[in-house]
Amino acid sequence: MEISPALRAYVEHEILPRYNGFDAAHRLDHALTVINQSLTLVATLLAKGEAVNPDMAYTVAAYHDTGLCEGREVHHLASGRIVRADCELRRWFDEGQIEVMAQAVEDHRASAKREPRSIYGRIVAEADRVIVPEVIVRRTIQYGLDHYPTLNRDEHYRRMVKHLVEKYGPDGYLNLWFPDSPNAARLEELRSLIAREDALRAVFDQLFDQLHI
Repeated sequence: MEISPALRAYVEHEILPRYNGFDAAHRLDHALTVINQSLTLVATLLAKGEAVNPDMAYTVAAYHDTGLCEGREVHHLASGRIVRADCELRRWFDEGQIEVMAQAVEDHRASAKREPRSIYGRIVAEADRVIVPEVIVRRTIQYGLDHYPTLNRDEHYRRMVKHLVEKYGPDGYLNLWFPDSPNAARLEELRSLIAREDALRAVFDQLFDQLHI
């Protein structure tokens, strides 16, 4: 699946480097993971005969967290504004496509109260989940260390457990938009880990020691 070489070059030189200034859980590696997972979903959808534009999905994934420059609480809305304001994107997309992409990045948050407005919003929201238990635990610790540096080890652990239960637990706010995606099985694996306190604490302690330098 080919992405426009000029678009890819622009994104890699002008957009992706912005992630280097964000917290450790939202740096370049996260952006690249979301891009790769988005394009994997696109390939599956195309194979099923769905009408999906790979360049649009790539762009949405690349821009989805750029609004973190304005703070986490409003970053999804800021990301939408960044897409709409980027004149360079007019080299590849018309105004209608740009609006669809802006809405998609606005809709990607796991805590969003409504379903994404387009297939592109569902793709990036699903790709952003990155449900691999160790990765989820690692990113939660990274976020805590960056944003709550005065907490001690036990306080970081309790904060992590609270977040995991609220987001990924059986009654959590996380939604999956592609029930047959690998995320569904991984979510069950993560819930199993959350339910086993000794195992969860062991994973936390190992990762905390690696990250808390």
